[in-house]
Amino acid sequence: MDKKLKKKISLLEPRVRKQIEELFKNMNKSLSLLYELATTDIKTGLYNAKFFEATFKMEFEKAQRGQQKLSLIIIDIDFFKKINDTYGHIKADELLEKLANILKKQVRKSDIVARFGGEEFIFLLPETSLSKAEKFSLRLKKAIDNNHILKKYNLTVSGGLTEYKKGDTKKKMKIRADKALYKAKKTGRDKFVSLR
Repeated sequence: MDKKLKKKISLLEPRVRKQIEELFKNMNKSLSLLYELATTDIKTGLYNAKFFEATFKMEFEKAQRGQQKLSLIIIDIDFFKKINDTYGHIKADELLEKLANILKKQVRKSDIVARFGGEEFIFLLPETSLSKAEKFSLRLKKAIDNNHILKKYNLTVSGGLTEYKKGDTKKKMKIRADKALYKAKKTGRDKFVSLR
C-alpha cells in the first residue's frame, strides 16, 4: 500500500479502516498464492517448466551479452517406470517429492531447479562454469546417494551437463544437455556426463 492510500485510510472511521486493512491483507495473501500456483509444480513444490523457461530466457540473454557464465543440467530418474510398477504410484509420488526436497536443498538462491517432465528435472545455474557445474553435480549425486529412503527404493538419477558457448541458442543448450543425459544412461546410468 502506498503512502497516499495509507493516509486516506487512516482518516476513516476505525471500524471501516480495520475492514479495509483486512481486505488489503487478504488480497496480498491471495496474490502470493496465485503467484505460487502459477510458478510451482504441484506434485514436487519445485518450479514448473513455464517459470523455468521465463527465467532461462533472461539468464541466457545475460550469457549472450558476455555478462556471465551459464550452465544447464538435466536429470532423469533411472528406471522410474519400474519403481512405479513395483511400489505403486503413491509411493513413486512420495519418492518424487523426497527427491525434489533434496534437489531444493542443494541449489543456491540464484539457481533454478524445475520439474521438466514426469521424472525429469532441469537446473539453471547462472554465473556457473561447466567445471563448477560438475562439482555441483558431484555434491548433488552424493546427497541423493546418501539419502536412506531413496537408497531403500534403489532410486538413482542420471544427468547431463553443459554450459553456454558463443553462438548457442537456448534450444542448442538443451539438446546438448539432453545428449549428455542420454550418454550417461547408455553408459551405465547413475552418473552425470558433461558435453561442451
